[in-house]
Amino acid sequence: MNNFIAHSEEERQEMLKDISCTSVDDLFKHIPVMLEEFKMDNPLSEMETTKKIKSLAKNNNIDYISFLGAGVYNKFIPAAISQVAQRFEFLTAYTPYQPEISQGTLQIMYEFQTMICRLTGMDVSNASVYDAATACAEALSMAVRLKKKHKVLVSSKLNPEYKEVIKTYMWAANIELEWFDNLPENTDKYSAVLIQNPDFYGEITKLPAVDALLIVCTRLSALSVIKPPSDADIVVGDIQELGIPMNFGGPHAGFLACKEKYVRQLPGRIAGRTVDADGNQAFTLTLQTREQHIRREKATSNICSNQALIALCSTLYLSLVGEKGFKQAGVISCNLAHKLSNKLDKIGFKTLNKEFYSEFTVDTANSDEFLTKLKKQNIIGGLKIDDRKVLVSVTEMNTEEEIDSYIQALI
Repeated sequence: MNNFIAHSEEERQEMLKDISCTSVDDLFKHIPVMLEEFKMDNPLSEMETTKKIKSLAKNNNIDYISFLGAGVYNKFIPAAISQVAQRFEFLTAYTPYQPEISQGTLQIMYEFQTMICRLTGMDVSNASVYDAATACAEALSMAVRLKKKHKVLVSSKLNPEYKEVIKTYMWAANIELEWFDNLPENTDKYSAVLIQNPDFYGEITKLPAVDALLIVCTRLSALSVIKPPSDADIVVGDIQELGIPMNFGGPHAGFLACKEKYVRQLPGRIAGRTVDADGNQAFTLTLQTREQHIRREKATSNICSNQALIALCSTLYLSLVGEKGFKQAGVISCNLAHKLSNKLDKIGFKTLNKEFYSEFTVDTANSDEFLTKLKKQNIIGGLKIDDRKVLVSVTEMNTEEEIDSYIQALI
């Protein structure tokens, strides 16, 4: 129990000294308001609190037309998802380690894995991870375990948020990380090459031939239009587009799928289907490659769970819209995006992409001026990349009228 004894005063002083602080108060001095300095109003009843919160909420402007993307997308969400997700079959106080009382959760995990495999062209998928950034980092770590080379190569056109998580993972694991703009001819010295397709800027590229494991971070909705990355070894991404609200950027869930021969190094949980003693269909956890509870030294990752609720909602989304609806939403998004791009080109704002799905980069000459004009007309025109470039995203939630309003605001 020694590890759980509180720090001694001597140890506290030693730690404070290492970070150039003289006391605990000194450690927190950069925080402008401490708890005892908060000036709180008199207590309110529940009814009064509700009324006050509603009045404050009216100050929010929610009438903006959005063309934001960059990893978080405004997609249509069937109303039935939230209702079905609350059914008792999916509610359990137990982890899926107890399959006899978690059949609904386990079945959804199994169906989720199946759908991810169908979308990506991979053989096997786990039951989700925390988000796409985590999936990218876990896939690189997985590749190092498989290839035994502590060096990985990652595209510089990856989502910046994913990059930061990868940096932390690779640093902690003592894995050498290199970035590239143009893929080198010789990749034999690396365990893996990670690309994003479509990339962060919206560009669609052909999958490269590499001498390392090829990891592709993809947009699932784009796979309704472009060819699945079935030639890759590992495919990762985010499932936010599949029935999950934007929610100010989270929570999300990621997926990690691969070819069957790599399944033993796939982190997280994998649900399987079998039969019970009476011959009835049953679901259980087939692989738990973490296994810290059994043999910690064999663990592939410290990811011990999955985003079960979000994976449930995504599975319900795909079930409700079906293959036809999924493709239809993708085609609508793609067509609207290309219409907006063409109209922007005609008024002097050049699209920098050669090939794109529903997200593209525009050269605006002045990003702040460009976005300010749009915001005055209650349009969030995209994400500022730098002083000239703006990343614009279009989904099936946008309309041709909104695209016309976008153009009129800039004329």
